[in-house]
Amino acid sequence: FAQGPLYIAQVMGNEVIAIGAALYGPPPHFVCRQLNYPARLTDDEHKRIADVSLSCLQALGLGWGPTNIEFRWTKLGPVVIEVNPRLAGTPDPELAQLAYGIDLVAEHIKLVIGDEWNLSRRLSRTAAARMLIPDCDGTLDWIDGDSQAAAVSGVAEVKLYIPPQTPIVRKGNYFDRIGHVIAVSASLAQTEAALKRAVDTISWSITPF
Repeated sequence: FAQGPLYIAQVMGNEVIAIGAALYGPPPHFVCRQLNYPARLTDDEHKRIADVSLSCLQALGLGWGPTNIEFRWTKLGPVVIEVNPRLAGTPDPELAQLAYGIDLVAEHIKLVIGDEWNLSRRLSRTAAARMLIPDCDGTLDWIDGDSQAAAVSGVAEVKLYIPPQTPIVRKGNYFDRIGHVIAVSASLAQTEAALKRAVDTISWSITPF
């Protein structure tokens, strides 16, 4: 059991493009509540995560295309949880694009078809996603407020994953999410404020089984 905050390194080729932070709910479950890009790291912490990321690629014979690597920062420093030779799952690539202006999906396609990719950063912003997590099992009667949330200044995306009358059985992992809200701004404080305003407009009703 590696205890500590979780970080996600998004790598293209042998270049660390972005490092994000994942905020989780209480143990023993692994339910991500929020993703922040970039993670709030010191220069030394960023370098250590980047160095271990590149060491993983070398050890596993990777280095072509996208890779995402998850770490827990423990008392011993960054401990590798998993190395995935693929793009990170949604919404991590979207957050990297909003924060840095790099479309990882498009750049991956360029690599596949033999075009020259461009991994230079065009933006320097803070993007974050708040996950919508139900607090009980049951049938989703209704969910509302997504259009109002999308109208909040700074909100880039509001996505609901399931329609009304869907049964919900929580599993204690990322399958528990029923939607997300993404916001972006020049600072983490502004992004957090936009997320809160948007999420507060979304409500739902669940009839327990």
